[in-house]
Amino acid sequence: MKKRILSAVLTLTMAVGLLAGCGGSKTASWTVTCPWAPSGVAAMVSQKAASMSTNYSKNIILVADAIKGDAATVNTWVADTKADDTELVFAGEGLFSITPILDPAKLQFTYDDFVFVENLYSSVFVMSADASLNINGMSDLETYLAGADEISVAANGATSSEAFLAAALFGSMGYGEKLKITPYSSAAEAAQAVARGETSFAVSHQSQILETFQQGGVTIVCAFDGEDIADGEFAGVEGVGKYGYPYFRNRCFVLARSGTKAETVSELKKLYDDILADAEMASWLGDTMMLEVDTMSEQDVQDHIQNVQNIVNEYYDIVVN
Repeated sequence: MKKRILSAVLTLTMAVGLLAGCGGSKTASWTVTCPWAPSGVAAMVSQKAASMSTNYSKNIILVADAIKGDAATVNTWVADTKADDTELVFAGEGLFSITPILDPAKLQFTYDDFVFVENLYSSVFVMSADASLNINGMSDLETYLAGADEISVAANGATSSEAFLAAALFGSMGYGEKLKITPYSSAAEAAQAVARGETSFAVSHQSQILETFQQGGVTIVCAFDGEDIADGEFAGVEGVGKYGYPYFRNRCFVLARSGTKAETVSELKKLYDDILADAEMASWLGDTMMLEVDTMSEQDVQDHIQNVQNIVNEYYDIVVN
């Protein structure tokens, strides 16, 4: 009798344990693919976010991975993933606004192949100038342009976000026909070209030109934003939007595969939002990377994509020709 009672108790205990195990959440590692330079801004922010993921979730661990290749990397990612795979990927205005207009054959995907999770950061690009030109703001720039035969600008690629920002600025100022965009293989290299005297100007992330600015090799002419830069080393640098010139911020969208369960996407979004709300993360982004926390909605994303497409269409001839 005692044996039968003991057996029944053990059976019940095992059943309860199995039920608890089935109902419990499993920890999943989510690989976050950055399709740009492994040492670049997006890859660095991804690594930082991944290192903080276990502070805010017991169910999701972010694992940062950088595979340089831009459209080709994302093509492969789309081909190799399906709904609910534990995979995330980055994309931005380059892949959703610029390449579809300039070279759609490069893309084997559309925005509909993804579901938006969160925007990792916003970067306000700045334009620097060779220090010998003594251009310290928009007024100085106007004076310089009036007498310039050619306007040479270094950019990360011939048809990059930086290239279109330069085209939009000089085109809207009436000097598009004088613009010469000199492409470089990385954003950091382009940022340094102006200090080496290879170009008169460069468009770059703020962090990529900071050291050269501190050493006196360049001046900072303007920021591609609606208002002046408010904080940091470049506080007070004028935003081109104040003068009615077009602009956009550089953004980094975190995306899952389309069809991924809504509750999973919500959990991922909450994780990223919690990480981005962390004081350590916000401070590191602002002070070290010179970026901004800029969480977005799906409508914000669509508005950004459309704004950049409008700029690309308007200044296409300046960049391509």
